[in-house]
Amino acid sequence: MSETRPFFDTNILLYLLSDEDGRADTANGLLRSGGVVSVQVLNEFASVAKRKLGMNWEEIGDILDVVKALCSVVPVAIDTHELGISIARRYGFTVYDGMIWAAALLTGCPVLYSEDMQNGFVIGGTVLRNPYAGS
Repeated sequence: MSETRPFFDTNILLYLLSDEDGRADTANGLLRSGGVVSVQVLNEFASVAKRKLGMNWEEIGDILDVVKALCSVVPVAIDTHELGISIARRYGFTVYDGMIWAAALLTGCPVLYSEDMQNGFVIGGTVLRNPYAGS
């Protein structure tokens, strides 16, 4: 699958809920333009929203429905797992960050939006962009 849209890490989705210095507006603007997320991103969002933010399942479901309407959702399959482990090992990332990179690469996304990792870092033609760098 080849995508020209960006891939979104979980933290971008979580900023939809932020009241901190326009971060929700930035996240909303990015997501409204469309993009790609993996099932891992949806799972991580639900986990953090429930456990750390105390949201109820209906609220979580409502937000995830919007994300799924705006973004393509890709599975985390064995090829994602294997590439993700390889990336984590090579670059010293967590397994979960490796999986995010792998999903972005396997879908051909040119940009990975995330607040994690180094802004401008490139793996296999995909560049990490932190939309909050300098905020």
